[in-house]
Amino acid sequence: MSNIFVLGCGFGTALSVLWDKAGHKVTAYSKFAREIEDIKRHREQAKLLPGVRIPESIDFTTDITRAAEADIIVFAVPSKFIGSVAEEVAPYIAKNAVAVSVSKGFAECACGDTIICRLSEIIGIHVVNPIVVLTGPCHAEEVGRGIPTTVVAAGLDGNAARYIQETLQTPTFRVYMNDDIVGCELGGALKNPIALCCGITKGMGLGDNSSAAIMTRGLAEIKRLGTALGAKWQTFTGLAGVGDLIVTCTSRHSRNFRAGLLIGEGVSAAEAVEQVGTVEGYECVKTVLKLAREKDVEVPIFAQLYKVCYEGLPPKEALRVLMERPQRHESEEFWSF
Repeated sequence: MSNIFVLGCGFGTALSVLWDKAGHKVTAYSKFAREIEDIKRHREQAKLLPGVRIPESIDFTTDITRAAEADIIVFAVPSKFIGSVAEEVAPYIAKNAVAVSVSKGFAECACGDTIICRLSEIIGIHVVNPIVVLTGPCHAEEVGRGIPTTVVAAGLDGNAARYIQETLQTPTFRVYMNDDIVGCELGGALKNPIALCCGITKGMGLGDNSSAAIMTRGLAEIKRLGTALGAKWQTFTGLAGVGDLIVTCTSRHSRNFRAGLLIGEGVSAAEAVEQVGTVEGYECVKTVLKLAREKDVEVPIFAQLYKVCYEGLPPKEALRVLMERPQRHESEEFWSF
């Protein structure tokens, strides 16, 4: 069994419970002493995993130097904190350890000019160890309860990815391998704004037809932009693509979907995000438009979502614009709504 150090006590708590039950020695870290004290006192992550008893065998700490004891370092913090956390933990990571990113999104990195980076790239600026991305359709609320889940492990180092597959798979958590780390990370990030859109359509009182249209044409835009950024289109047909898209676009476990519901019901985007908490799709849509402009890629759904979120465009008007776009042939040559 392995010694696992989990950075972050949100989704990280669900993973900690999962891997503790599989016999691993798990330590979970948060810089917030109040959060650690509450979990230790109640042995429950009341906000994310209500009713799930956290075993006493999982150690919770505010001491990041404890990472030095671990074989596997898991990054499970929101995307905007990845860089600072990676920089802080890097000096304490053992040279033979493997870093695993389970976070989804983008972050800005100042490397001369400010650029947009995938999260493994941000981690790699500070961490010299092999980095593996673990991603797919996996809501924390279900992972922590042992509900069967499948994900993919992807990394530039095939041996490290294989090690993570073999080590972190459990009877309820099946791990596949994928050699397209770019596509796997992009799939996990780009589906969040589309889930926000699906929540909006539900909040507007629209039906399953509308949701299916948004998911399908949203996936087309994800594929189009993703391949322009260096991903393999096949990745978006798997767990990191359509799998993650489906679960995030249809479940009330999804914060993106829940925020979208509020927007569709008439709440402003900023207020919806404040009510729900971390909503990665809200920030991500700005990044998508910037990347799409750089690569000259057409992303009409993302473009209309941006206007709803940041320019006050009513969702009904955004939907009208999409429905009245020029007619096209459904073909990968066009990939447009």
